[in-house]
Amino acid sequence: MGLLIDGVWRETDPAPSSPDGKFVRAETTFRNWITPDGRPGPTGHDGFAAARGRYHLYVSLACPWAHRTLIMRALKGLQDIISISVTHWLMGAQGWTFAAGEGVIPDPLFGSAFLHEIYVRSDPAYSGRASVPVLWDRHTQSIVSNESSEIIRMFNSAFDGIGAQPGDFYPPALRGEIDSVNARVYETVNNGVYRAGFARTQEAYEEAVGALFETLDWLEARLAQSRFLCGDHLTEADIRLFTTLIRFDSVYLGHFKCNIRPLVQYPALWAYTRDIYQWPGIAETVNFTHIKRHYYQSHRQLNPLGIVPLGPALDLDQRAERGKDIARLLTF
Repeated sequence: MGLLIDGVWRETDPAPSSPDGKFVRAETTFRNWITPDGRPGPTGHDGFAAARGRYHLYVSLACPWAHRTLIMRALKGLQDIISISVTHWLMGAQGWTFAAGEGVIPDPLFGSAFLHEIYVRSDPAYSGRASVPVLWDRHTQSIVSNESSEIIRMFNSAFDGIGAQPGDFYPPALRGEIDSVNARVYETVNNGVYRAGFARTQEAYEEAVGALFETLDWLEARLAQSRFLCGDHLTEADIRLFTTLIRFDSVYLGHFKCNIRPLVQYPALWAYTRDIYQWPGIAETVNFTHIKRHYYQSHRQLNPLGIVPLGPALDLDQRAERGKDIARLLTF
């Protein structure tokens, strides 16, 4: 792994940490917004108007952050509006690549070998990580955004006037509650599993795992009372949590030492995970081959031999039995 420094790729520590051994996630830097008319969004510059065929999404099927964008793209029916490329699962010395492999979709715009080439095309002097997802603008030949939480909000509403499917996964009436849930889930669950897996000290690891399972217990109690995190309607909060939960028992439980208990021992959380997996269009975004190969083969500091476990055997098609008709809930 590595990062770009003034546009030049350098190999570096694959898991940066603070002096006390805590994992530190790099901030995203491209924060423009696609809007219906091209006016400025909450951050960044204007000029990014919603249009068919203008934008291209670079993702990894292994990455939970990129997975969010694939789910929202599917829920909003944007497959014919926003094209995609899929990286190889293995993140090696050059970071994400487009090497040939099962499920890989090469870069049709530039024939790039490595994702970091896309960053340098947008900014020849860029310094930072070359992470996924990346939302590219064919018109300005630049990166719109590499912040997944903002990309899913663009997908949620920016394309509604040009053929996106109906549905609002960030409805005004629930935004305060969604933002509150997101904040806790991001810190202790989405990023919490990484803080546990890449901790450099026992103290940092135990702090991260303790906070992670405290929140899982809180989520279990919450989901025992309602179908989704904010009531009976699927929202972006559920999408953001789901991409961590779907990887939990297959990867984070063992590989990242998040093993106080498996997800399948949480009745409400496990049923909730299956419920979302079975939602129309979502199962097709889940690829356990990429997920397991990426983590177990890329993180050689955690798994030196790169051996990929065969299990666990998870029945995600088992009926969730959480009530309410899915078709009725597609509109809010």
